[in-house]
Amino acid sequence: MTEKTQIETVLVTGASGKTGRQVAEAAKAAGLGVRAASRGGEVRFDWYDSSTWDEALRGADAAYLAYTPDIGAPGAAENIAAFARRAQELGVRRLVMLSARGERQAEPTERALRESGAEWTVVQADWFCQNFSEGLLLEGVRGGEFVFPAGEVRVPFIDTRDIADVVVKALTDSSYAGRALEITGPRLLSFREAMAEISAAAGREIRYVPVSGKEYGAMLAEFGLPAEEVAFMVEVFEGLLGGGDSRTTDVVRQVLGRAPRDFTDFAREHAATGVWKP
Repeated sequence: MTEKTQIETVLVTGASGKTGRQVAEAAKAAGLGVRAASRGGEVRFDWYDSSTWDEALRGADAAYLAYTPDIGAPGAAENIAAFARRAQELGVRRLVMLSARGERQAEPTERALRESGAEWTVVQADWFCQNFSEGLLLEGVRGGEFVFPAGEVRVPFIDTRDIADVVVKALTDSSYAGRALEITGPRLLSFREAMAEISAAAGREIRYVPVSGKEYGAMLAEFGLPAEEVAFMVEVFEGLLGGGDSRTTDVVRQVLGRAPRDFTDFAREHAATGVWKP
């Protein structure tokens, strides 16, 4: 029988983001109390302002760590280590952190959590389906031309709702402590194939236009991103989309007892909301 540790209230950082919002909803559905924290939320939390950490942590038994802007960004490892120490001092015993599958820049941050002394789980996820329906990439999809430095590499897109369900399981079940859970969607798709599926669901053509990392970096610079951030993003994209992680895992099924959501179902469901209408 799986050992259970009583977790009643969880802190969800980045609660207004793609995964944080879903984790908060899944935790509530599981009967947990939720402290939904974000930079602009009622419970204020900012990774770059440690004065916001204590109030967010107080009263929580466990916490979900969604680090922004990126788990591999400069300073992330140091912030995660400091946060983990403070969490333990305030009695928050279990920490579940979202990391990027295959992103070598994330390794120091994962190591910082593992060595923090906390009861930890790392959830390593691949590209989100919801990157196409919300956030910075939505504009290109909605405009009918998706420009991205992915070539024809195939990746196992994962629905953020599956990420959330795995996170909540790790937050509430101590058998996942001390483990890295590498989760993926059920099949591999290229970005061209993903656009074809969204096109079919939306009833309009959305073209995929592959570009080089340098070309994409120049586009980001035109949008006003600082040079150091552009360089970091280009390095991350080139690493993630090099094809080394073009494989699926069965971890979602092992943890949840069901298959992960398929990209086709994601596309049809979100097209019905009108999110991709021009």
